[in-house]
Amino acid sequence: MQTYHNVTEVLKMKYDFTTIMDRAGKDSIAVDVIPFPDAGIQEGFSRLPMWVADMNFATAPSVLQHMRERIEHPAFGYYNPSEEYYDSIIGWQERRNGVTGLTREAIGYENGVLGCVSSAVQAFTAPGEAVLLHSPTYVGFTGTLENIGRKIVLSDLNQDSDGIWRMDYADMERKIKENGIHMAIFCTPHNPTGRVWEKEEIEAAMEVYRKTDCLVISDEIWSDLTLEEHRHIPTQSVSEDAKNRTVAVYAPTKTFNLAGLIGSYHIIYNAYLRERVQRQSSLSHYNTMNVLSMHALVGAYSQEGGEWVDELRMVLTQNVQYAYGFIQEHFEGVELAMPQGTYMLYLDCEKWCKKKQITMDDLIRSGISVGVIWQDGRPFHRPWAIRMNLALPHSLVIEAFDRLKKHVFC
Repeated sequence: MQTYHNVTEVLKMKYDFTTIMDRAGKDSIAVDVIPFPDAGIQEGFSRLPMWVADMNFATAPSVLQHMRERIEHPAFGYYNPSEEYYDSIIGWQERRNGVTGLTREAIGYENGVLGCVSSAVQAFTAPGEAVLLHSPTYVGFTGTLENIGRKIVLSDLNQDSDGIWRMDYADMERKIKENGIHMAIFCTPHNPTGRVWEKEEIEAAMEVYRKTDCLVISDEIWSDLTLEEHRHIPTQSVSEDAKNRTVAVYAPTKTFNLAGLIGSYHIIYNAYLRERVQRQSSLSHYNTMNVLSMHALVGAYSQEGGEWVDELRMVLTQNVQYAYGFIQEHFEGVELAMPQGTYMLYLDCEKWCKKKQITMDDLIRSGISVGVIWQDGRPFHRPWAIRMNLALPHSLVIEAFDRLKKHVFC
């Protein structure tokens, strides 16, 4: 198994993905919070933040450049989104995703993907109505739907003989009909499994939604972070019906490590859907972007930002390949699929826990005790799961799995 101890040297990087940032006390829950009751880190072990889905890399230089230029002007009053903001999104979607014909009218600001999910669900369903999701399920969807009083109906993703996660179209259609469902949430690329859906799979899913007259919210926040040769296919691109049935949500925040700035956007081609979503999201009078997040997006969606993302994808691919190979070789009883996108691993620890006769709580605490701050994966609707974030310098990935081998899976 080949490892890459110096990714910058091996891949001839222009940008810095090897420096270990000290994020302690710098407004980072990834480092400052341990996300499990009563868990603690033993003396002598540093914290390796591998849970919440933000990155331990500095953002792209072009982002900082555009923000600095704006900060040099010392007034921050009311403003409207600039033409450059819309043009940046249109250009990025065309260059990265092959989207043509996108206009500024179809683009709308959102405080976050989940904010748009909440607005869209409330615009087209009533309290108590059911919404279809795939399982495993991003916990943010679960919390949002529960908070607004919607019923969650799950259609399981299943792994085929090659370990690849697949949708069950017949199960989706049956559950939509049985539960009178008229709205579904589709996650592409999928969190937490890391599955990058192929065009034919998206077409098949959208055909189910067409037949059952089901509107779709497509969370595409991970669209920039596909691995190796995998390519994101926008849900709205697979057919004219999909284009007009779908509320798609994107953001630079995941790609460029900007979650603390806040700033997502929707693409909605259908005027009726767009007006309903915009009306719902406007009711609080606080669904408005920060001026610095606008300039951050412009810097992110520049040519230099695209070059930075291309290098980031190479780094993430190397990290995923290393972690996957290490687990396969050393952690008997821990199962996982090779992710095709995102920077998360979703581990199935059932066989290992049963063999060792320990609980999932004990396993999670054991990893945290040696500084590997990973995430309880059970709230994503799999009872033996752990989720791990690999968006950190390769040297720390090596360190994390060395600790797990010596002290946890031993």
